Amino acid sequence: MTATSSAPLFDPFAPGFTDNPYPQYATLRDAAPVYEHPLGFWLLTCYDDVSWLLRAGLSVEDRNVAEGPFTQLRDQIRGEQTPGGGQTPSGGLSMLDRDPPDHTRLRRLVSKAFTPRTIQELQPRIGALVDSMLDAAEQQQQVELVEALAFPLPFAVIAEMLGTPSADQGRIRQLSGTIVRALEPVNDADVGAAIIAADAEMAEIAADMISWKRANPADDLLTALIQAEDDGDVLNDDELIAQTLLLYIAGHETTVNLIAGGTLALLNYPSQLALLRDDPTLAVNAVEELLRYDSPVQASRRITLEPVKIRDVVIPAGAFVMASLGSANRDERFWGADASELKLARESARQHVSFGAGPHHCLGASLARLEATIAFQRLTSRFPNLALAGDVTWNGRINLRGPAHLPVSLS
Repeated sequence: MTATSSAPLFDPFAPGFTDNPYPQYATLRDAAPVYEHPLGFWLLTCYDDVSWLLRAGLSVEDRNVAEGPFTQLRDQIRGEQTPGGGQTPSGGLSMLDRDPPDHTRLRRLVSKAFTPRTIQELQPRIGALVDSMLDAAEQQQQVELVEALAFPLPFAVIAEMLGTPSADQGRIRQLSGTIVRALEPVNDADVGAAIIAADAEMAEIAADMISWKRANPADDLLTALIQAEDDGDVLNDDELIAQTLLLYIAGHETTVNLIAGGTLALLNYPSQLALLRDDPTLAVNAVEELLRYDSPVQASRRITLEPVKIRDVVIPAGAFVMASLGSANRDERFWGADASELKLARESARQHVSFGAGPHHCLGASLARLEATIAFQRLTSRFPNLALAGDVTWNGRINLRGPAHLPVSLS
């Protein structure tokens, strides 16, 4: 369906959208499930359509987007700062931005560090980190949960997996938060310039880490990536930096949202929080339901290489198509009338699309699940009187949205 009014059905810049996008998603599912935005991109909001798109093997490379209003706006916002105009951060060289065969070879290399056995071997270390952070939190009656647990846990885990040297966590967190804005609609040239500048600074940080690691090799992921590059196997210097940035940023940003957003959801549903507190074995399925209820990543994108018909609508070749993961996870046609409610024992919870699907299914899904399972088990059992202790502030992002500040009382 083509929008003709001046007020689009999908307006991610509307006041309050980043705090609660779900009313807009519900309207789109009913009125225009295959929606052409006036700016020239498309949006899918129903579960079946989103699931199909993610698995369809379409492109993710921006060079395949046909010229039109969308590319004109993109280049206007970011083109002046980027050689060649409108490129993705790090030159589009991460596996997130590549099609086969490049995607295949990059993912094959990196996936060696994310085998089920490797992830399970991290369980004692993750448990120790969670306990240490909760020990510190217990010294206070009230903490800001993002600062106390949701951010430092996944950041520490991915840094240890990569084997990176100590770094300025505050600065990296700030830069990372800016860079991930590239994964969502941007209509502000200042934001576009900030993304480019943050990406350049993070690339320098990654290059320094790689240089340090060359001189200090160890049994870690970054060493493995460097050695593969040194052997002439897969990575050139630019690709090496791009994969390091992707792992470093994606390795913590999404899990921060899962732990913080999941805790908030539990606090908003006291009966479900009580279920988890009384039965810690429910944690594994609870994580799946929390991922469904409020997806840490709200959208994924694909680019059509030929016309695609979805429902009765033909999406042309070269179209930039957003798959709304957050909306699909609340689609009543798939999940039932209680789709907007949190139910930790939901049998179908694992069918959510929060980790994507198909060739670009999230490589770190098992790690995120493990971190969140341990965090929720220990947080809820250790602090039975866990409660909100003030106003929640959201991070203001359209795609990687989650609480930025979550004050909680522990006793």
